[in-house]
Amino acid sequence: MKANLIRRMAIAFCLLSCISIYSCQKSNSASSQDNSSANLTTTGDDQQQVSTESDIITDDANTALNGQSVFSGDNSSTASISGNTEVNSTDAVMGTSSLVNVHQLICDATITYDTSNNQRVITIVYDGTNCWGNRTRNGKVIITVPLGQHWKDVGATANIVIDELKITRLRDNKSIVINGNKTYTNVTGGLLKNLATLLTITHTIKGTMSIDFDNGTTRAWNVSKQRVFTYDNGIVITTTGTYSDGTNDDIAEWGLNRLGESFQSLISEPKVIRQDCDFRLTSGQNTVITDIGTSVITYGLDSSGNPTGCPGSGTYYYKLVWTGVNGKTFTIIRPY
Repeated sequence: MKANLIRRMAIAFCLLSCISIYSCQKSNSASSQDNSSANLTTTGDDQQQVSTESDIITDDANTALNGQSVFSGDNSSTASISGNTEVNSTDAVMGTSSLVNVHQLICDATITYDTSNNQRVITIVYDGTNCWGNRTRNGKVIITVPLGQHWKDVGATANIVIDELKITRLRDNKSIVINGNKTYTNVTGGLLKNLATLLTITHTIKGTMSIDFDNGTTRAWNVSKQRVFTYDNGIVITTTGTYSDGTNDDIAEWGLNRLGESFQSLISEPKVIRQDCDFRLTSGQNTVITDIGTSVITYGLDSSGNPTGCPGSGTYYYKLVWTGVNGKTFTIIRPY
C-alpha cells in the first residue's frame, strides 16, 4: 500500500464521525419549535465536529506510527517516512531525535520522533496551516509506545495525549479546544500498507476528552470504538461502538453536550467507508439517546433523504429524526 493511501485515509476517516445531540424544550408554540430545531441543529453540529476531529487525531497518530521503522517495526525500509517528505535527520535509528516535515502526509503538522534514552515518543505539532481548505489546527499530540513494542505487533498499544488542540472551522469561524487521553490498540497486529495481503486488521480506540466550546462551556466526552479494515476492491473500513452500560450496547461516545445534557451515541448500524467510493462514508446509522428524546441518524443518502449510490465526488447527506419523550418529532437533512 503506497504512502499516499495513508494520506487519503486521513481524509476518509474524517467522515467516520457520529453526527448528533440536541435539546428541545416542551412547548407547542411556534417560537419554542424554532428554538428546539435550532438547538437540535447546533448540538448535532457539535457532535459531528468533535467526533470527526477526534477520529482525525487518531488517524494522524496511525500515520505517524506507520512512518518510522523504529515505531512501526517495518524493517523493509530504513527511511523515516515513505513518500515525498522532507527528512531533516535520519539518525533516529541510532537513538537520537529526528524531525520530519510531513506536509505530504499530515499537511498541517510536523512530526518529531524521539528514541533517545530508550524513549519511544512521537510529537505531532500542528502549525495552523489551512491545507485542506476547511479548517485550521493549532496545538500538539504526544504519542508514547512501550519500549520494545512495535505498532505492527499483535496487541500493540499507543497512548495518545491531546494537548490544547484548537480547531477552527473556516466557513463560520466556529472553534473547539480538545484536551484528553486515548489508548489506541492494534488488536490483530499488522500495518495498513500490507492490508491487501493481510485481508483484515482491527484497531480499537478508548479514552476521555475535555471539550471547550465557543460559548464558554467545557464538557467531558468519552469514546469507545472499533475499526475493522478489510480489503474488497480496495480498503473497506467498518466502525462500531464497543461500550455497554448494562442497558445499551454498541455505545461509541457518551458524556455531556454544550447544553449540559447527558447523551449516549450508539452505532446502531455499522458505519462503512469504502475506498472504491473515494473513501466516502456510504452507509451506517447512529442512535443518540438523552433523557428528553432519541435521535436516529442515517448516512449515505441523497438530498431528499433516500439511499444513494457511490458518487465518489459530490455530496452525501444524513437524515436526523428526533423523537421527544412527549412524541414531538423533528427531521433534519444535512450534507456531510
